Amino acid sequence: MVEGGFTKLFQKKSFFHFTQNYQPLGSGEPEEETHEDCELKIIEQEEEVTVLPARDACKRHKDDLAKALNVDLQSGLSEFSVLQRRLKHGWNEFSVENSKPIWKKYLDQFKNPLILLLLASALVSVITKEYEDAASIAMAVLIVVTVAFIQEYRSEKSLEELNKLVPPECNCLREGKLQHLLARELVPGDIIYLSVGDRVPADLRLIEVTDLLVDESSFTGEAEPCNKSDNVLLEAGDITTLSNVVFMGTLVRYGKGKGIVIGTGENSQFGEVFKMMQAEETPKTPLQKSMDRLGKQLTLFFFGIIGLIMLIGWLQGKHLLSMFTIGVSLAVAAIPEGLPIVVTVTLVLGILRMAKKRVIVKKLPIVETLGCCNVICSDKTGTLTANEMTVTQLVTSDGFQAEVSGVGYNGEGNVYLLPSKEILKEFSNVSVGKLVEAGCVVNNAVIRRNSMMGQPTEGALIALAMKMELADIKDIYVRKKEIPFSSEQKWMAVKCTLKNQDQEDIYFMKGAFEEVIRYCTLYNSSGISLSLTPQQKAFYQQEEKRMGSSGLRVLALASGPELGKLTFLGLVGIIDPPRAGVREAVQVLLESGVSVKMITGDALETAVAIGQNIGLCNGKLKAMSGEELDQLAEAELSSTVKNVSIFFRTSPKHKLKIIKALQRAGAVVSMTGDGVNDAVALKSANIGIAMGRAGTDVSKEAANMILVDDDFSTVMNAIEEGKGIFYNIKNFVRFQLSTSISALSLITLSTVLNLPNPLNAMQILWINIIMDGPPAQSLGVEPVDRDTIRQPPRRITDTILSKSLILKIFVSAIIIISGTLFVFWKENPKSGITPRTTTMTFTCFVFFDLFNALTCRSQTKLVFEIGFFRNRMFLYSVLGSFLGQLAVIYIRPLQKIFQTENLGVLDLLFLTGLASSVFIVSEFVKLCEKRCCRPKPTKACQN
Repeated sequence: MVEGGFTKLFQKKSFFHFTQNYQPLGSGEPEEETHEDCELKIIEQEEEVTVLPARDACKRHKDDLAKALNVDLQSGLSEFSVLQRRLKHGWNEFSVENSKPIWKKYLDQFKNPLILLLLASALVSVITKEYEDAASIAMAVLIVVTVAFIQEYRSEKSLEELNKLVPPECNCLREGKLQHLLARELVPGDIIYLSVGDRVPADLRLIEVTDLLVDESSFTGEAEPCNKSDNVLLEAGDITTLSNVVFMGTLVRYGKGKGIVIGTGENSQFGEVFKMMQAEETPKTPLQKSMDRLGKQLTLFFFGIIGLIMLIGWLQGKHLLSMFTIGVSLAVAAIPEGLPIVVTVTLVLGILRMAKKRVIVKKLPIVETLGCCNVICSDKTGTLTANEMTVTQLVTSDGFQAEVSGVGYNGEGNVYLLPSKEILKEFSNVSVGKLVEAGCVVNNAVIRRNSMMGQPTEGALIALAMKMELADIKDIYVRKKEIPFSSEQKWMAVKCTLKNQDQEDIYFMKGAFEEVIRYCTLYNSSGISLSLTPQQKAFYQQEEKRMGSSGLRVLALASGPELGKLTFLGLVGIIDPPRAGVREAVQVLLESGVSVKMITGDALETAVAIGQNIGLCNGKLKAMSGEELDQLAEAELSSTVKNVSIFFRTSPKHKLKIIKALQRAGAVVSMTGDGVNDAVALKSANIGIAMGRAGTDVSKEAANMILVDDDFSTVMNAIEEGKGIFYNIKNFVRFQLSTSISALSLITLSTVLNLPNPLNAMQILWINIIMDGPPAQSLGVEPVDRDTIRQPPRRITDTILSKSLILKIFVSAIIIISGTLFVFWKENPKSGITPRTTTMTFTCFVFFDLFNALTCRSQTKLVFEIGFFRNRMFLYSVLGSFLGQLAVIYIRPLQKIFQTENLGVLDLLFLTGLASSVFIVSEFVKLCEKRCCRPKPTKACQN
């Protein structure tokens, strides 16, 4: 399904067709024919152009590049060249195999071993002329596969509405004209113009740049936009160092530029990720593996019953064919055809509960897989953090310190003066007010309706001014001049004057501390400018170092009448902070035995600062870089990655390497991410989780789950659901197998020992309805227990039929068989079986069933702990079954069908007391387990 979804992202409806019309000889239009021949010659004569790798293109001068790509930088490509190149390089999109037709997807649902086993039992029922059994099993199978198919199909359809990451349009220079084209029409050698807000349509080598800043966080994980230039590079490192190349799908944040297309479609950096994704296969979920194992176990049980019955019959001298027929009938009856329905319904209800919590789950078994998850690898930017730069600390030139609350560009939050925690507004503290004012004035960002346009660091300063109620202060100034930021000078300044006042001009400057301080001769002290001393400079340097070491990006601010005579105002610390609720979610996950690892393209200091902030391993962090990962052998990597909390400076290949190493070490890995660089890892992980708002569409298509509101803490709810679902499936299996073994054993014993049958055919059918009907189904919808999240993840090797569960099944079965046989013996007169005998035996078995269902609501907690009324569906179904049983006993038409008779009140009280023994013994076993086997607290920190 994931592959099919990802296929849709890149598949387009229209394809290029190159057709040529030929004129017949002697047509009377020789001029037109000659013109067409010329066009063909031009196409044939053009040299073949090859795609240039980014690492090669970045080292070439623009004239060499133009020559290599055979393009005129002033006029662009001709239409003939475009056609020729398109024939060789194809469209600027991704060629993929056609999606599976709907009927194939529907038939895929039948590949489940348990479904195949049920179909086999239906076939056997037809052969033995048990048509009613065959019809009921076939109906159960159809319900299961249809519900599963509809749910997965709906999830797929909901994703089709998402916008595609590959940009639809661009500005391209062709034949000397600037044209507005679809991005899919581009070919290598096209000249592209970029401006603010554009998504880059293909991999480009920049040839002209004006203050160009490009957001490459979807590739690199870096929250800060990259400064781009058109200078030739001497050496080419990884993609983060290629300052004169921009990649398909990245976003222009500021400035403008012009570039030559060097890579399209699968030959782009985006295409590299796509090819890696095609090579990856989504692993089977633990539930699918558990159901496969259960199917095999039930198959062995199936053949074991047949073999045992035939052996005993042969030893007794009975006809083998008749014994084979009995054995097959019993085995078919023993197979829990309700199990696939319960599993499917339980998973669908889990998906619906997750949908209410704003989580889209694309495949049914994925919800349960989260119950096995013991490692969460999370991308930092946009996942653990909001990908919104935010000011968190202020230090004024006269020593005041303040901290800032609130995240992002909405202006929510306050500025608190330390240590008093006084909330500051406007100029209630002059020094802080002047610092914030400068940051707001020397600024080109705009925030409208919580949306920021411009550089993220400038957006952070505007948001700070909004919190101080100073956002409008820049309107009192008229800007006369701007000295833009450049990577060489590392500062920006504006020259302003106050509106409607004849005052001297004032400069405002922001930038790197070491550069800004060079232009300062004074420092601000509560609104008064004092001479800047070496001691003051040393203090500022120390504060700048302290803030930088904690992962903050530090900006210095100054103002004054002229450059070189500025007044230093202070320092501002900016970071992309953790999302709200992430710290609490991480702590709960660690306490429940789930290890959380951060994987980022960011620098070590920033990654460690966020890691400490969210409480990764309670601050005991071990970090590893992408370069260090490359140096480790495969075996060594598997043992090392388990103990690392932070991976920094990583690429998509590193993320894949980490996940594969963890999986080899036996971990069930969940990967959360939002960028193109996360897509391959999302697909290869056991559970891929994408962000709905900030996430790129390629990451959403690759993932199994989508957090609609980007709330990392909902992963915790999903894990809780996953654990609860598996427990509910185990509860159902315990109930159904203990009941079916009891019914089988009664019939088998009576058949083998030549005793009269204690139950007639209609009574067995009624028991089968209870066994597979509402009481059994309602066990699958038991609400998730509040303590479930605190339970350690279940091991992937754990089967549904664990030794403990098998023991409990047999204990319950022995009690039910013993009690029912005791009633059968007690009520069996010497003259032969009477309606009272079968009624008492039948009612006894049904009451045992209902008490057994009550204790099967939880494997570990007493019914009094979980509450009688929490699962209302169970309550109604048990009550309905009880009233149904009374109807079978006391309503005359039903008495004739089921061959029953009226029972007295004392009879019912006796049967209730006897049947409750299975409930009492099971609850006592739970109590003993709680006293003797107290679980040790788990902590997922291995460092």
